[in-house]
Amino acid sequence: MAEQLHAFDYLESPSKYPAAPVNVVYGDEPFLKRLAIKAVRSAISSDEDTPFATFDGDAIQWRDVLDELSTVALFGGGDRRLAVIEQADSFVTKNRERLEAYVEKPRSTGVLILEVNTWLATTRLYKAVAKTGLAIACRAPTLGTGKSIDRRRVATWLVHWAKQRHDAVLEAKAAALLLDLVGFEFGLLDQELAKLALFVGIGGTIRPELVQDVVGGWKAKTVWELMDAACDGNAAEALRHLDLALQAGEPPIALFGQIAWSLRRFANATRIFQRLEREGRRPALRAVLEQAGFRDFPRGALASAENQLKQLRRDRAGKLHRWLLEADLAMKGSHSSPDLSRLVLEQLILRLARTPEASAAGKPTRHG
Repeated sequence: MAEQLHAFDYLESPSKYPAAPVNVVYGDEPFLKRLAIKAVRSAISSDEDTPFATFDGDAIQWRDVLDELSTVALFGGGDRRLAVIEQADSFVTKNRERLEAYVEKPRSTGVLILEVNTWLATTRLYKAVAKTGLAIACRAPTLGTGKSIDRRRVATWLVHWAKQRHDAVLEAKAAALLLDLVGFEFGLLDQELAKLALFVGIGGTIRPELVQDVVGGWKAKTVWELMDAACDGNAAEALRHLDLALQAGEPPIALFGQIAWSLRRFANATRIFQRLEREGRRPALRAVLEQAGFRDFPRGALASAENQLKQLRRDRAGKLHRWLLEADLAMKGSHSSPDLSRLVLEQLILRLARTPEASAAGKPTRHG
């Protein structure tokens, strides 16, 4: 039986990974979990009337689950009964030994699916399922052993998913832009793909321009213009765009997420540049920006980013991670109210535009 695999691989070819008596879908991405459970159910039987029971992991008892898995279909037939335990982390904790024994000798009449957030590789249950069961990782894929999300793999999956689910051709650049605008919330990404597919029709092509117009809208454009102005050193223009976004009802914490994503790329580019310098190399700034995730879309974007990083200067760019952490802690603590959160964003914008000497201001302070 296959070892643990990512939902992308499983959903692409479910037939390569037959459903087992015990299956686990784990991770923090509910949309991928729903797709995986549906695929396992389809693998058991294509008949929508196949017996199917869902249990709450916080309330269900082991005996009830076992009864469901042991019950033979009333009118015969070869279909096995399917029992899905949702939010099963506490259920697994309470019944770990019973589950270990069940994996060794499962009922032939039923199929069990455990939906959990955490699936620790150090447990005997994990190893038992890896040997005879099926475990599907439902979370954004990461690069290597680190925590950085593999953007390229997610974008590739979006292209595949657009064709498979929505019968639309999603261009690679459009997929990358969609990730910039929406982030890695797979349910939201699917909703936006469905919307875009309606615009282009069956078999149509989704291009970056359409993604910008339909998904981005004026709010996203306002945030981009805000960041361009701030990184160009034009604090007055950046504050004007901030005011427009806030007046439109955009929550400050949501704006901060978009601002932070943009600034982290500059911070990462700075670290890459400094590391290469320590190694005795003379890195090209544009190549460093590309390595940090910048792309030349629309045309001229790389040149603009290069000028903005020069405007930020090495000393301020090197402090971006710390400034973002301070702002994040403030907006989740002492400055969590809308008015004070706005103050945090304004101070961050001013730090980007100040001279190096004046940018050494401390953490956000409460006024009034």
